[in-house]
Amino acid sequence: MDINVFKFGGASISNANGVINVASILSKFSHQKIATVVSATGKTTNQLEDVVNAYYHKLADPLACLNIVKSNHLGIMKDLEIDDPNAIADVMDSFVEIDWVIEDEAHDPYDYIYDQIVSVGEIVSSKIVYHYLKSIKVNVGWLDIRDVLFTDEIHREAKVDWAISTEKVRSKVNELFSEYDLIITQGFIGSTTDNHTTTLGREGSDYTAAIISYCVDAKGMHIWKDVAGVLTGDPRKFDNVLKIERLSYKEAIEMTYYGAKVIHPKTIKPIQNKNIPLYVRPFDDPSSFGTTISTEGEMSYPPIIVVEPDQCLVNISVNDFSFVAEHHMSNIFKTLADLRLKVNMMRNTAISFTICVQNDQAKLKILKESLSCDFTIMITENLELITVRHYIDATIEELKKGKLVLFEEKLNDMVQMVVKDIPLIKRK
Repeated sequence: MDINVFKFGGASISNANGVINVASILSKFSHQKIATVVSATGKTTNQLEDVVNAYYHKLADPLACLNIVKSNHLGIMKDLEIDDPNAIADVMDSFVEIDWVIEDEAHDPYDYIYDQIVSVGEIVSSKIVYHYLKSIKVNVGWLDIRDVLFTDEIHREAKVDWAISTEKVRSKVNELFSEYDLIITQGFIGSTTDNHTTTLGREGSDYTAAIISYCVDAKGMHIWKDVAGVLTGDPRKFDNVLKIERLSYKEAIEMTYYGAKVIHPKTIKPIQNKNIPLYVRPFDDPSSFGTTISTEGEMSYPPIIVVEPDQCLVNISVNDFSFVAEHHMSNIFKTLADLRLKVNMMRNTAISFTICVQNDQAKLKILKESLSCDFTIMITENLELITVRHYIDATIEELKKGKLVLFEEKLNDMVQMVVKDIPLIKRK
């Protein structure tokens, strides 16, 4: 059986018109078996994070925050003219999972609570898409991905149990396709074997689509975006960006690792292992295949620019003025690993070690407290990390204009710079 896997992000289903457009795209592939992964609608994940923080940190009334989310989804259903009481009840009943959590005092760890609450965004959005498709007579089935995608118990960044998930996903998807032409399911979430919901990391719906693609040996994976394909830079930041027609798996992995947001970093490897092509396609032009990511080959690329905002440099120096030795590095990296703080750049000298990381205030506070006995920690904030692959000197010079370069590393085909804006000095 030839199966294609589609993924639609939150921006594509943020309102009723978006859901209708998704349905229109799916209708063009009615002769195929399509497993469709959807994200939470619009800003729902952010709003559910507000619920988590209101509940856990007692910052506000979590029920009031949750009611905003409920109202938004009811509004989308009304605009879609979904008036079947059973459909409305099905969607609203999903929020009971949150009601159960917030009706008691917070005793569980923050990350566990986060997963139980925020995951509901994907459940609700997928049910709305499913019920709308049913209302227009599409032969569609709904799958709770938590029944088949199993992970470890590391909440907010769960690792997939590939052995059990492959068996369960393949079996369930094939069973559903014996009855339906289309399956709707969720991205970003999974479950432990004890039936506790987990999440795969922020923006992880692409990864879910790749997992499903791997498990069912998909013919192709298609990510539908609000851009023409993979571009040479963020069109909101740069003029004259170009669409890249073809990318190798290796180049796509490199781009996403260094921060390109068009695809989740974990997406490529599962489909590369089975040589499944990935198409990054524009949802406003369904006939376009956008950018094709496939097998390695002799390809040449223009300069590709990736900008990671909200970075900081952490300078770690030994208190006793001794050299930075292996046991120092071991201590530092164990602390970083425990905090799951990704290092984007690093450099060491005889007496100090400097890293560039995302400016996560909570994690940086713990890092500083954990290392302060043996090290002096200095943190420089409000920085950007600019990565240019396949650079030319003119591109680098243009990017440096108005910037103070604090940290730079140049390889054969890539330059990375940590930069800070140079403030304008006004003359009297």
